[in-house]
This record gives sequence, C-alpha cells and structure tokens, in this order.
Amino acid sequence: MKLNTAFHRWLFCCFLFIGAMIIARFTYTGKLYFLFLVWNLFLAWVPYVFSIFFEEVSKKAVWKQIILFISWLLFFPNALYIVTDIIHLQDTGVVPLWYDAALLFSASFAGLALAFSSLLNAEQFLRKYFSKRNVALLIILLLFAGSFGVYLGRFQRWNSWDVVSDPLALASDVTHRFINPAAHFKSWVIVFFLTALYGVCWYFLK
Repeated sequence: MKLNTAFHRWLFCCFLFIGAMIIARFTYTGKLYFLFLVWNLFLAWVPYVFSIFFEEVSKKAVWKQIILFISWLLFFPNALYIVTDIIHLQDTGVVPLWYDAALLFSASFAGLALAFSSLLNAEQFLRKYFSKRNVALLIILLLFAGSFGVYLGRFQRWNSWDVVSDPLALASDVTHRFINPAAHFKSWVIVFFLTALYGVCWYFLK
C-alpha cells in the first residue's frame, strides 16, 4: 500500500484550516452552527481510506475485492455530498457572509479532493481487470451512482448506513425511481446535472 504523503500533509493542513475557522466562528458567535461540517468531512474521508487499500486487496481473494469495492461505493457519495452544503450559506447578520462562504468552499474543496483521489485509486484498481475504454465508461457510471447517492442523501435524507438499518425502505425508494422515471422527472434532472458537474470537475482536475 503506497501512501501519497504530500497529499496527506496538504489534507491535514486543510482540515486544520477548516477546524480553525469553525472554532473562530464558535468563539465569535457562541453557536456551533457549522459543526456538521466536521462530521461530513469525516464521512468524505471514509471512502478515501477504503480506496487506499485497493492495491493491496487486488492480490487477495476476489470476494474480498468485491466487498472492499462495494464498501467504497456505498460511502463514495458522502465525499461528493459535501459540495451541496453550500445551501446552508445565508446572511445571518452576525458573521460576515464572505466568512461563511469561505468556510463552506474550503469544506467542499476538501470533500472533492477526497472524492476524486479515491476515484483515481478506484480507476487504477479497475484497470487491472478492464480495458482503458471500459474503465472510462465505468468512471462515468460511478459518477452517476455517486450523484444518485448525493440526491438520496440531500433530498430524500437517506444515509449510507440505511443500507443495513433500513434496506427494504431504501430499496423501495430507489426502485420506484427507476421503474417510473416519468413520475420523478425532477429527481433525474438533479441526478444528471450533478453527474455532469462532477464529471466536468473530474476530467478537468485529472
């Protein structure tokens, strides 16, 4: 397992910066309004941790590879999800709007960095089993799946662990949208928009 120490140093500094901004905001206002960013960043960090084991697990049994990849995929939307936290930006009249905008942007940037770093690791893992062209198509499907997961989290308020805690209700909600897409037209507009947004960011940064 090879670790990108330079990336981890940058990531640590980024987390310190975000943490300092949250603490400064709390000190100034006495309110922990943006404390949820800490939890969201932790959830964004989880799929990255899974992804750094792709190379190591590729030498082990297939069922172990499948379990790791599915685990990564279930948490992958959490890293993309943090971008949507921008909806919490509002002029409270207490904290300058530019400060909260900078805080949300920093968290979103860190989330995307974790998301795309983990996706890059997934891409390298998939190339061991598929052609370059097929991997490119799979990346698009993964971005689509991630975007669908973001939609489920932001608008339907599902969580990754609902796959275990409430699988039947989650499966019913997802299946209904695929069986009757016309009844959920707005849902699919959001999903395809997010897929395009993340796709542009992915290929540009890559």
